[in-house]
Amino acid sequence: MPSKFDSYQQRRLKSSYFSVIVSISLVLFMIGILGLILLKSNKVADHFKEKVAINLFLKNEVTNKQIVKFKESLQKEEFTKKVIYISKKQAAKDYSREIGEDFLKFLGKNPLKNGIDLYLKADYVTSTRMLSLEQKFNKNAFIADVSYDKPLIELLTKNIKIISFWLLIICGFFTLIAILLINSSIRLTIYSKRFNIKTMQMVGATKSFIRKPFLWRSVKLAMFGSFLSLIGLAVIIYYLDKFIPALELLEDYISLIYLASGVLFSAFIITWLSTFFATKRFLNLRTDELYY
Repeated sequence: MPSKFDSYQQRRLKSSYFSVIVSISLVLFMIGILGLILLKSNKVADHFKEKVAINLFLKNEVTNKQIVKFKESLQKEEFTKKVIYISKKQAAKDYSREIGEDFLKFLGKNPLKNGIDLYLKADYVTSTRMLSLEQKFNKNAFIADVSYDKPLIELLTKNIKIISFWLLIICGFFTLIAILLINSSIRLTIYSKRFNIKTMQMVGATKSFIRKPFLWRSVKLAMFGSFLSLIGLAVIIYYLDKFIPALELLEDYISLIYLASGVLFSAFIITWLSTFFATKRFLNLRTDELYY
């Protein structure tokens, strides 16, 4: 029958393991949130990029049949996200609505041209690539003029680079804090076993034999913590997708797989390394140094 002291030690040990699991899960949850922000920041940036259009104004002599063929050729291009044809009649209606009066009554004729709004894939929305496309379209026999908001493209590209840079810095900083927190929790649990480590070493156990159960236990605790953090992340993702459907969080399976894999991999690597170096430290200490 176990003594009161043994029961107390067992409760203390379980409490210690529980605190480690909670610490690991909270830290991994934070890493997961940062990873989610980093992964979806590209999605948000791409969303804004793909709202920018190149306006292709067609020559008056271009026939409807030629316009249809030209649209079909544009849709097959690798840079095309979406193609919208706007007739000069529709353009006149839209412009009249914007200015609040029918300008055709004053002019007597429609000076506008048939046009195509070409929306590009996010990778092509850069100053260099759009300039290259502008030069290409200016050589097209059907096109009278090419227009797009150049200052907006430059500003968008610049701001996305700045935001991405600072996101990486912030994520790196918090990841370092996370590693230090997990490392501290693991070291504390091993510190409480330092006399057991030295006793096993004194009776002839090898370092790898002593280290093995500590590594295995830490990895198990890390897996428990990572599963708790993934449950928390799943709840956050569910509600974010519900209230901000434009992010398409639940539909983006690739990002979710990367996120879950990153959390599990981080848990395994951080705890394994922390345990390895913590046990190594106590294995290398002299007996009198264990008291400090």
